[in-house]
Amino acid sequence: MHSNIEKRVIFLTFALNLTYISMSINKVILVGNVGKDPEVRYLENGVAVANFPFATSETYRNKSGEKVTTTEWHNIVLWRGLAEVAEKFVKKGTQLYIEGKIRTRAWDDKDGNKRYTTEIVGDNMQMLGKRSDDAGSATPPDKEDQVEDTEKLDEIPDETDDLPF
Repeated sequence: MHSNIEKRVIFLTFALNLTYISMSINKVILVGNVGKDPEVRYLENGVAVANFPFATSETYRNKSGEKVTTTEWHNIVLWRGLAEVAEKFVKKGTQLYIEGKIRTRAWDDKDGNKRYTTEIVGDNMQMLGKRSDDAGSATPPDKEDQVEDTEKLDEIPDETDDLPF
């Protein structure tokens, strides 16, 4: 039988060993604005690929109290269905939430020089901000519809007595 101190030592040793397991995460979350309309191309097998620049900005006050904005530019790549959605709905200035991975590609240019680019390959994209009419989006519901939805919430029975906890 192990004492409490021995159990704690065993647990801490186990926890510390977990940190040495070869684990890595390549995850990016960006919220920003599209820099120009996406360029969408279709590969020979019909797969869509979209590319566009994406800006994220940070605003702060410097030591003098002046407002300073810094902008970081990212190269976004979307594949398949996301590329098709971007082709239809994403325009310059669109505010997006993008989740993805950082990828760096290398190639040789026409002069034989090794070139690199770092891209964000998007796995998930959500359109944010105000919807524009030219993006083909639906108009927001009328206030009457919103009132009816709220009234329906009042009709939901209270079943908290049946909860097992």
